[in-house]
Parts: sequence; structure tokens; C-alpha cells
Amino acid sequence: MIKTKVFKNNNKPTIEEKKVIVDFLYEHLDRFGDAREDIEKAVNYALSEFDSFGGFVLQALENEETACVVVVNQTGMKGYIPENILVYIATHKSLRGRGIGKDLMLKAIEVADGNLALHVEPDNPARFLYEKIGFTNKYLEMRYIKK
Repeated sequence: MIKTKVFKNNNKPTIEEKKVIVDFLYEHLDRFGDAREDIEKAVNYALSEFDSFGGFVLQALENEETACVVVVNQTGMKGYIPENILVYIATHKSLRGRGIGKDLMLKAIEVADGNLALHVEPDNPARFLYEKIGFTNKYLEMRYIKK
């Protein structure tokens, strides 16, 4: 049975729970992940650990073990950019294909106050899940990286 925890600025995880969340994302994002310190920054932003618009973290647990995690940051840009950006979602490698990620994504949509955006690489197989849920690709993202 899957149990879901919702963490926000008024209901923060313990230091150990946060470490489990960050370590889980670092391990299970695979090649689509970031450095551990960047993942922790996104989690801290969502939990308003520093001056930020906040957001939330969802943790799905199966038999008290982390099965899936979602991190959503609020953008503070309602109207011209979606109010929320889904920064990370990862499902445990051994539990993929069971609908746990989809269920947690739907919970994130429910919990989010306003619209939700996400970035996904074209070859990420999860892209098809996002499209099935109703995400559309309105823009082509372009970045300029300063050297």
C-alpha cells in the first residue's frame, strides 16, 4: 500500500527525512538528474528554507520505503509563466511501470495552487506519461549558458 506525505513550509520533513528525499532523487533520477547540492537547493526552495516563493515536496512510501518523490517550486510569476514548476520526479528503479509516478504526478497537480510546468528532455521515456496526463509542449526552450 502506498502512503503519500506532503511537505510544505508549514510541515517540513525532519533533517533525516530530507536527506532520504535528496539521496533518493540523486540516485533514481539517473542521467536526467543534477548534482546532489542542486537537488537539495530545489528541496530547500520548496520548503522555504531561505527567502523563496516556496512550493512542496511529495514522498510516496511503500512499506515505509521511498517509492517516488516529486519536488515543485512556486515561480511567483502568475499570468505569464505558470505558477509552479515541477523540478523533479523520480520513481524507484525497481518500482517503475506500476503507476506510482503517475499517481504522484496527479497528486502534485491536485496540491499545486495554479498551473504547473515542467522541463523534459526529448528522449526521456517519462515524456509520454506527461503527455497522457495532459501536459502540452507549447514552447521550445532555448538557453544561453554564460561561460
